[in-house]
Amino acid sequence: MKKFLLWILAILITLGSAVYQRVTGPTYPDGGRVSFLGQEIKFKLPRSAENTEPCQVIINLPESLSSKVQGYLEFKRHKTPGPWNILAMKPENNRVIGYLPKQPASGKLEYLIHLVSDDQEVSLTGEKPVVIRFKGHVSPGVLIAHVVLMFLGILFSVRAGLAALNRQENPTKLTKWTALLIFSGGFILGPIVQKMAFGVFWAGFPLGKDLTDTKTLLIMIAWIAALASGRKTQPKKSWLLAASLLTLTVYLLPHSLFGSELNW
Repeated sequence: MKKFLLWILAILITLGSAVYQRVTGPTYPDGGRVSFLGQEIKFKLPRSAENTEPCQVIINLPESLSSKVQGYLEFKRHKTPGPWNILAMKPENNRVIGYLPKQPASGKLEYLIHLVSDDQEVSLTGEKPVVIRFKGHVSPGVLIAHVVLMFLGILFSVRAGLAALNRQENPTKLTKWTALLIFSGGFILGPIVQKMAFGVFWAGFPLGKDLTDTKTLLIMIAWIAALASGRKTQPKKSWLLAASLLTLTVYLLPHSLFGSELNW
């Protein structure tokens, strides 16, 4: 297969895995719909917010319900026995708006949103609360650079794996670029982002349970091993293919799963 076709295939695989990882992660907004007073109400509830200000929660209402429906927030600290706090939501332009109080970095709240009209009431997510984690402000430049380098690292990882399946291609340069990109994005910029957001440079193994940091470490070890397998010649394709498959498998795990969490 021609090299440019392998690059196109690698890009498609990387983009698909990135989208899957994003929408299955615990920080992706919790969306859904409920029926209330004979009308369907669609909603998206935040599960991640910066702690520079209270987190705004907005529920858009059908125009026919805007004057009939009120809302309130019910929230408490995550993994604590309570108590639940209640805040009224403000009606404004066919919607109701509530504000969750900002929390320390990595602090989590669990919350419910109730809509009320006369003697009728509905909880948007039933009895299951939404969990939101607060984080510190991360410089956009640092965050963009981190995301770009990690994305390129995964792209080159997939492309190197495809090269391992191509008998006519030497994967040495692709292997080196993969290791360099993952190291730069995951072990230079990654800790900087982690420090800005949650106050620590590293929260994965062996210091903590942060899965994102831990899987970055696992990926890096795999590519170091792949490079070491070909110190005098090109990397062994079996090692390279194993590193590529491991990287893609680990990358598919939802981002921020078991992420930094403040112990209240």
